[in-house]
Amino acid sequence: MGRHEQAAPTFEALASFENLFLAARAAQRGKRFKPAVARFHHDLAASLVELRDELLEGRYRPGPYRTFTIYEPSRRFISAAPYRDRVVHHALCNVIGPLFERSFIFDSYANRVGKGTHRALDRCTGYARRYGYVLQGDVRLFFPSIDHEILLARLRRRIRDSRVMELARTIVGHSNAQPPAEFYFPGDDLFTPFERRKGLPIGNLTSQFWANVYLDPFDHHFRDELGVPGYIRYVDDFLVFSDDKEALAAWLDVARQQLARLRLEINERKSRIYPVGEGIPFLGFRVFPRQRRLLSKSVKRARRRLARLAEAHRRGEIDMKGVSRSVAAWIAHAAHGNTEGLRRRVLGGVVFGAGGRPCGSGRLLEQQS
Repeated sequence: MGRHEQAAPTFEALASFENLFLAARAAQRGKRFKPAVARFHHDLAASLVELRDELLEGRYRPGPYRTFTIYEPSRRFISAAPYRDRVVHHALCNVIGPLFERSFIFDSYANRVGKGTHRALDRCTGYARRYGYVLQGDVRLFFPSIDHEILLARLRRRIRDSRVMELARTIVGHSNAQPPAEFYFPGDDLFTPFERRKGLPIGNLTSQFWANVYLDPFDHHFRDELGVPGYIRYVDDFLVFSDDKEALAAWLDVARQQLARLRLEINERKSRIYPVGEGIPFLGFRVFPRQRRLLSKSVKRARRRLARLAEAHRRGEIDMKGVSRSVAAWIAHAAHGNTEGLRRRVLGGVVFGAGGRPCGSGRLLEQQS
């Protein structure tokens, strides 16, 4: 086998009861009490057998999306698939994920086991200590712009089982309409941007995984072709570090060219070159060579979330155990920066319960600080 090859997954493995069971457990995580999840898991064995039979007999068809808009951390159009479809998404990623994972570069951090935001922040800090300048890049309307033909071609390069590939094609093709992203590229005629199918729903696990598949050639061009040592990508945000501003300017042009090959555009408004000493706004923090600070918008967002949590507790919609879990999660996240005083100020003014005391003065903050 080649360097990045391994035993090809089969459709039978994908649709096996064992794989579907693992997929259901993963899809359920954090959503146990939602009605659709509870219904599916009420008689889990029967639900999985029905889903397995639909897959094996070629009768499986995805259901309609539920759509909504979120405004934090930024305005985004979200499409939520029916729960049983999310189980299928997990089952598919379970078997095709390893085919692609070994080809991904080390410094791709989104939606990968053992990676994530905090490891990306650590890497960013390390590079900020080694280099004087950073190119910060962002892809314009990334998920709405993902071209189905290009994505499916990349999937076909690794997926050998025709039925596994057909399921992937079905999920891609079932993508609902996304915000318009009609950009023109060399060779296009007037109608090309409107004729090509594009756009993936942000809410799908498959979409998050395929984002890494789609941008993998971009990552490898910087790491392998250009030999850039200081490179990080998290979804559609990328950082390139160097002591040479002129090299970074040249690499920004390369980024534009490489993205155009994928029918993507760089977000010129959010892409720039500057000294690392200014602090790099990245994943909710401003990263300096020797410290990290939460961005002011992250602090405001945390205050709003805590206020909503306190109100939900007063209405009896969440108990103190749930409150503690949510607060502990935020403390753990904020603790990845130099934020001890900030954490006390933010939590100190939040009161839970009619006669409660400020959360910041409780044992939870003391234990987590």
